[in-house]
Formats: sequence, C-alpha cells, structure tokens
Amino acid sequence: MKKGLGFLTILFVMLLAGVLCFGVTATKAAPIQLTYSNFFPPSHIQSKLAASWCKEVEKRTHGKVKVVYYPGGTLTKGKNCYDGVVNGLSDIGMSVLGYTRGRFPIMQAVDLPLGYTSGPLATKICNAVYNKFKDPGFNDSQVMYLTAHGPGLLFTRKKAIKTLEDLKGLKIRGHGTTAALAKALGATPVAMPMPELYQALQKGVVDGALYPMEVNKGWRMADQVKYGTMDFSCAFTTSFFIVMNKKKWNALPADVKKTIQEINKEWIPKHGKAWDSSDAAGKKYLLKKGGKLITLSKTELARWKKAARPVIDNYIAKMKKKGINGKEIVDYIESMLK
Repeated sequence: MKKGLGFLTILFVMLLAGVLCFGVTATKAAPIQLTYSNFFPPSHIQSKLAASWCKEVEKRTHGKVKVVYYPGGTLTKGKNCYDGVVNGLSDIGMSVLGYTRGRFPIMQAVDLPLGYTSGPLATKICNAVYNKFKDPGFNDSQVMYLTAHGPGLLFTRKKAIKTLEDLKGLKIRGHGTTAALAKALGATPVAMPMPELYQALQKGVVDGALYPMEVNKGWRMADQVKYGTMDFSCAFTTSFFIVMNKKKWNALPADVKKTIQEINKEWIPKHGKAWDSSDAAGKKYLLKKGGKLITLSKTELARWKKAARPVIDNYIAKMKKKGINGKEIVDYIESMLK
C-alpha cells in the first residue's frame, strides 16, 4: 500500500512539473505582437516592401515578433498616421512627413525643389539629413528609417504645359512644399492627400498635380492625366517616415532591437531602388495610356528654376526665425545632389 502511494506521489510530482514546464514554455513562446499602418495601397511597391519588412522581422527574430500589417490606410489615414503611432493607434507607421506641415522643420528642407534625379539619391539624402541634423519633430517616436521618391514632376489632365505662362489659372494639387512650388510656378495650389487625387482629377476639381512618375501606375493616375512636363531643373522629392511608438520600442528586448535595426539598414536602399523601378513602370504605363511627355528647353528650364528659387529662400528665412540654420541644411543637400 505504501509502495502504491509512493508511486502515485512521484507520478503526481512529475505531472505537476510537466504542466509547470509547459506553462513556462508556452509563455516564452508567445510572440510580441506589433501593428503596422501604411497609407499606400497593398498593390503599391512601397507597400509590398513594408509587408516584406514585417515578414523579415518575424523570420529573423525566430518568431519572437509578429507584425500585423494594415495597408491602404485601413488602420489610420495618411495624414493621421504619425499621431496614430505616437498615441498608440498603431505601433509602426509609414506616411508622408509633409502631411504634418511644420512638425518636421529640418526634414522639410529635403522636399524643396532642388533638382532631384533619382529615388536612391533622394532616399540617401533623406536619411543623411536626419542623421546629421536630428529633426526634433521625431522626439516623440522611434525612427526606423526614412525614404524619398524620385524626381517630382508636373502632370496635367487636358492642357500641355510648355511654358510657365501655360500654368496660369490652373488648379494644381500639392501638399506642403509642393503646394508652395505650384504657387511659385504661377498655378493655384490645392492641398489634398494622394488617396483623394484620382477622384479630384476625374471630377475636374484640379487640373493637374505635382508627383513622381511612379504615381501614374502605382496610384493609376495615368487614367486621368494626359501630359507630363519634364521640369527636372526644380524637381522635388517627398520624404516618408517609418516610425515606431517609442514606448513599444523601449519595451522590446535588446536582441530584437538589434535585429530590427539591421533590417532597417537593409531596407533603405531597397526602397530607393524601388522608387526608380516604379518610376520606369509609371512612365511606361502613362505612354501606354496615350499620355505625352513634354521636354522643356534649356531656356525654359532655367526660368522654372528661377521661379522656384523663392520657395527655397523662404524656407531658409523661416528657419532663421526659429533659430535653425536652414542655409546649412540646404547647402548640405545641394552638395549631395552634385
């Protein structure tokens, strides 16, 4: 009888130990769940890169972290994305810095019409400016990395734009710096986020817009525009953020942080190259839809560059009032462009 009780006692202890061990193992195996909000539609190459970033994080943390991805503004809209991250509506977010105009005074310089030539260079400059000058606007978030598109150009619905005079009286969509550029070139700027542009062009609310070539396919804008003006002398870029909620970042284990930072460095050039490949696809799509590209003469390009210069000078003057050396930032960008 005693032997039987002893055996049952040992068996009970072993089962209890197994249950406890299983509970500990299960607790350790539970992944850290993060949410990622992106305003780009799921079919857009920049959205696909964000989705692949999520998968890479899960893969290289060996399942410690699982990122649930929400493209197309389904979690937070583009203009609300940054605040959404800060306030915890999403843990990670990607959107346009210019949607929160004035919040990132240093990074605003990147979007100036300085004559950008490619996505990789714009992306390189964007991250270099952040790393060198540390915009205080990011103090309430953890920056993963930044990216910026290739040459921002002018596209119109019905009217071919060959001279500055052709722009007078036209309503041109822009946001932040691009709205200022539209005004400087003689058009009437209309501010609106990218997801609203297609319908605005379709209904004639605007006559055209300033954006990179890739938008013609990535956002199907070539369905609505007919002409593209190759004003490279004052080509702009738009900078995008990928940030994480600071509290969530600080709570991550050190090894997970290190892994994510390594992935971030790898994804910067991926985004840059993607902008150029999507620009090529956007150009091809526009031409396929019957669109026409207008090449400006050297004389006209010089006129456009001169007309756009006040946008740059106004930025420098505004920064000076804020105690920021805007000229130093602009000079730094121009040196990289050269």
